[in-house]
Amino acid sequence: MTRQFFGTDGIRGTANTPPMTAEVALKLGMAAGSQFMRGDHRHRVVIGKDTRLSGYMLEPALTAGFIAMGMDVTILGPLPTPGVAMMTRSLRADLGVMISASHNRFQDNGIKLFGPDGFKLSDEIELAIEERMRDIGDSDLSAPDQLGRALKLEGSRERYIEAVKGTLPKGMTLTGLKIVVDCAHGAGYIVAPKTLWELGAEVIELGTSPNGFNINDRSGSTHPDGLCAAVKEHGADLGIALDGDADRLALADEHGRLIDGDQMLGLLASHWKREGRLGSDTVVATIMSNLGLERFLESQELKLHRTKVGDRYVVEHMRASGHTLGGEQSGHIVMTDFATTGDGLLAGLQVLTAMRERDQPLSALGRVFEPLPQRLKNCRLNGGKPLEQDDVQRCIQAANDRLEGHGRLLVRPSGTEPLIRVMVEADDEALLTDILDEVADTIQRHA
Repeated sequence: MTRQFFGTDGIRGTANTPPMTAEVALKLGMAAGSQFMRGDHRHRVVIGKDTRLSGYMLEPALTAGFIAMGMDVTILGPLPTPGVAMMTRSLRADLGVMISASHNRFQDNGIKLFGPDGFKLSDEIELAIEERMRDIGDSDLSAPDQLGRALKLEGSRERYIEAVKGTLPKGMTLTGLKIVVDCAHGAGYIVAPKTLWELGAEVIELGTSPNGFNINDRSGSTHPDGLCAAVKEHGADLGIALDGDADRLALADEHGRLIDGDQMLGLLASHWKREGRLGSDTVVATIMSNLGLERFLESQELKLHRTKVGDRYVVEHMRASGHTLGGEQSGHIVMTDFATTGDGLLAGLQVLTAMRERDQPLSALGRVFEPLPQRLKNCRLNGGKPLEQDDVQRCIQAANDRLEGHGRLLVRPSGTEPLIRVMVEADDEALLTDILDEVADTIQRHA
């Protein structure tokens, strides 16, 4: 069945434009509620959101849909995505919902769903919900005496903060550290600086004044220049930048130099191996992670397993194979010993733990490998099917032959736009440029 609503990370789009409308949210609430009505207990769904203006439209529409199906709704208010996943499990809810478009600007919004175990739904369940959205009608609604109720839960932020603090080694504090934290005016704007301060750090706050329009606006993990400048200006020990729903991060060391998700995975993997904490001596990442990470892990006698792009696919592989550390170059870091989804604040605390336990600054720990030069080109489609053309396949094969042992070529259709993405990484930048241009030009001729 072709997907109409769900993409690689829930449903996403421009606010008040299909599919991100109150009508679609209402139908989604009804369909998802119907999907998860199992047994004769009082069913519960928890709903969290980030700070976008359109959250005020989508939250009540979803709530109405769930109530119409007989589900009780617990409204959490602004809370990071990993906090919503945690609360879904903690409250023994049947379903969790996060209203957020992650790192996108305020004009966009999205809806992510979590099962009762706190993990994102599988493709199969999302397709089943889509089918229900098309078919659901008046006959599926609950009787008047079976309608659900809604209540706002106070204290969800505090519960999340205590859970995150509880992942640190017993007795460890951040006393004596100066930390810049940029919350992107998003869902982490209260919990992140409060957590760091309660652990003893001196905290310099950026991006903690949301107004409904400024989420991710020249701030946060996708715009880290302000973070890097603030670290140097204040003489801080490091900087932590979250995205709009706080499920990923970027780090800056004490010199204001950025550290991406691949470097964090390498740092944590090597540190956890030293501590005997890395399950199965394996890290899970996506096909976009730098070849330098793979080579570094091999030097540490560790394995790298790659998945499709998207943190949900990383988590699915981790769960299926029993691995405990995974993530993406973009800063989604997943640690299944502690959480069911990426958690920017939690990942930052684990890096701080490594700094404390090894008594070294982030500059000494945060760049564990030299990344290979990596470049990306997007080929926009105009109705063609270039990947079905023989000369395109011959060009890709020839490029792979030239790169063997010295780099990597990745050609993949975008999951959200009419694009084919071409990524090349290689030890030799001249070879990289030559192959990237040749493959992209060949694809574009058939686009």
